[in-house]
Amino acid sequence: MTKAFPSIARRLKSTGIKLLNMGTFLITRFIENWKRYFLGDTVDVRPSPSFDVRSSLAGPVLSLGGGGPDVDDAIQWMINQVRGGTNSSTKVNVVVIRTNRNHDYNRLIYAMRGVNFVETLVISNRQEANKAEIVEKVKNADVIFFAGGDQCEYIRNWKDTKLETAVKSVYLKGGGVGGTSAGAMIQSDCVYDACASSEKGIETRDALEDPYRDITFTYNFFNWSNLKGTIVDTHFDRRERMGRIMTFIARQIKDGVFSSVLGIAVSESTSVLVDKNGLVKVIGRGAAYFVLGNHMPEVCEPRTPLTFSNYKIWKVRSGDTFNLRNRPTSGYYLRSVKRGRIDSNPY
Repeated sequence: MTKAFPSIARRLKSTGIKLLNMGTFLITRFIENWKRYFLGDTVDVRPSPSFDVRSSLAGPVLSLGGGGPDVDDAIQWMINQVRGGTNSSTKVNVVVIRTNRNHDYNRLIYAMRGVNFVETLVISNRQEANKAEIVEKVKNADVIFFAGGDQCEYIRNWKDTKLETAVKSVYLKGGGVGGTSAGAMIQSDCVYDACASSEKGIETRDALEDPYRDITFTYNFFNWSNLKGTIVDTHFDRRERMGRIMTFIARQIKDGVFSSVLGIAVSESTSVLVDKNGLVKVIGRGAAYFVLGNHMPEVCEPRTPLTFSNYKIWKVRSGDTFNLRNRPTSGYYLRSVKRGRIDSNPY
């Protein structure tokens, strides 16, 4: 060490304790970098060994966040559902997954009731998504939360990897899986992947004018049982995305993927909570929209404005519910698209 840092060594020659501290600092930084390289950013709050960890899980449950400021209560709801209720003594392990270096969810989630351990994994390529160390951490989690970001990047880096399989195993054992913005959009049966569009993505006007231009989808990612035949969209009210999700629905039916598609559209600062029986509750500041297309569009062709009549739309406000397994037969309103224009205010 003195050969590697001669000037430092001379200054510290008479203070051995400072030299020892310098060595400790360098070793610590080396270990931190090693952890990041192999495992992503790790939790900065560790549990006491005396904590009781869960023996069984009471899910599976899902939480779909609309982006913008997080609904903290949605994450707490997942934790409570998985551990068996607000009064349960069970504590659960939470893993946050993202592609950029940031672990600001750690302290927020660790402060929640019923959390034994929280860790953020930064998984930015397929090699990392197949690493045994990462896969083992995900498999051992009870709750998974996908941060917001770029759904195309998530799909390219995570689909058909061991990470995908590990996340599915958490759901199948009764755990919770949640996400916000892109982290929510990848949960649906059909995913608008944004891989063919610009950085901003396709918005309502362009989608309605040409349902095929730069609009691509990904299938067979997570396949959650309560989200069969769905497509999730987020940032909904603020970015006025009703026409966009209408186009996505029309495409699935026209392309022969589904005969009926339910869009789940979530406003910012809002979350859609899905319990193990498929019962939805909306919480947060805004509303969620459930948009059903169940017949062939009249016109859905490349370079041609969309025409699709009579979408059924349920607007579900915060505190209200919707049943995904037994969809309501009333309470909806109808909206149509004619030559690329929605016939009246769809919100």
